[in-house]
Formats: sequence, C-alpha cells, structure tokens
Amino acid sequence: MQGRLGAEQQTPDWQARFAVRSEVEGTVNEFAHGHGMRRCRCREQPKAHLQHVFTAIAVNIERLSSLPSTGEAPPSRPPTAFQDFLDQHGFPRLKFWRAVSR
Repeated sequence: MQGRLGAEQQTPDWQARFAVRSEVEGTVNEFAHGHGMRRCRCREQPKAHLQHVFTAIAVNIERLSSLPSTGEAPPSRPPTAFQDFLDQHGFPRLKFWRAVSR
C-alpha cells in the first residue's frame, strides 16, 4: 500500500519536476567531480566567479560539440549482453523496463 507521498510521485506533474531536479543534480555533480569545482584556484570572489563562468562556458561548448548535426539521427548505443540474449531468444525488448505490468 502506497502512502500519500508514493501516490503523489506517480503524478505526471511530480515526475516532470523531478526530471528537472535530476538533470540539475547531474550537472552539479559533473562540475564538482569532473572539473574540480570544489576548490578554486583563487581566493578573491571575483576571480573565483570568473573561474566558474569560464568552466561553465567550456562545459557548454563540450556538450554542444557532442550533439549530432541537424538532420542526423543520434548515434545509438550498442546493445548490452542482456539485450543480445533477449534478441537471440526472441523475447521482445521493452523500451522502458517499468512498462512490465505487475
């Protein structure tokens, strides 16, 4: 039996808000761990702010350069070993694993 919060989490509005939060937390994690943003090179606030701005610009350029050109389909990832197993044995591969009815 689900409680009040569990029922609320099934609403499309909540799922849309959580998807945005998930993207933001992923970006913050990328900056903190991937680009060393937990430590600044300078102690003064204006220079630290400038470091953050330049890092954000570099990340945005990196993300934009990895996007496919318009008109091209994005490259697909190779199937996992489990997906290969399903294909070899004729099982349908669901687009989303939660689509399975319980």
